[in-house]
Amino acid sequence: MKSAYELAMERLAKSDPNSAKPLTAAQKDRLAEIDRVYQGKLAEREIFLKKQLEDAFTAQKADEIGKIKQKIASERARIEEDREAEKERVRRGR
Repeated sequence: MKSAYELAMERLAKSDPNSAKPLTAAQKDRLAEIDRVYQGKLAEREIFLKKQLEDAFTAQKADEIGKIKQKIASERARIEEDREAEKERVRRGR
């Protein structure tokens, strides 16, 4: 008897037959490269914004501190979203 998880995975595989297709070595290499590139982009933005945050703390500008914290979170989310979109294009073979 199959578990509910196994049944759900079978239905998912039927609804998207390309999802079970194994990745080629070139695709795996490209995915790793994408991770490295986007980790670098994320680190670059965080360094820049954290410097601004430190300056705002030093100047005791509470409203600016909040804005910078929001900007850090939104930049992180945007970069992660871009990375996942590019990785999905590679997985689909485009």
